[in-house]
Amino acid sequence: MADAKSELAEIKRFGGAPQPNSGRGKHKKGDAVIDKFVVDVKEYGKSFGLSKAVWGKICSDAVKQGKRPALNIVLGDNDGRKVRMWVISDSDMYEYLEFLEAHDVEDV
Repeated sequence: MADAKSELAEIKRFGGAPQPNSGRGKHKKGDAVIDKFVVDVKEYGKSFGLSKAVWGKICSDAVKQGKRPALNIVLGDNDGRKVRMWVISDSDMYEYLEFLEAHDVEDV
């Protein structure tokens, strides 16, 4: 489970700016901001269940700040092996694919 220290470490890892009070304020929602995204960080040992309600809250927090929603999920216990992934909207994914094609980025 996440704590403030590990959440801050994850935010630093992806180069985000932490939101004051981890987004519990009236106007600056989400855990962090990175470029055009408001990011919510979720850290769990083995699994995380994503629901329409969770995604809806992330979306509404982002819209309030004129940004796009993103979810950073980190799975893993304290054994050092962690799986990190991102959840972004369908439209943001297509925009990313267009960017890759326009810049002729090779498959990894």
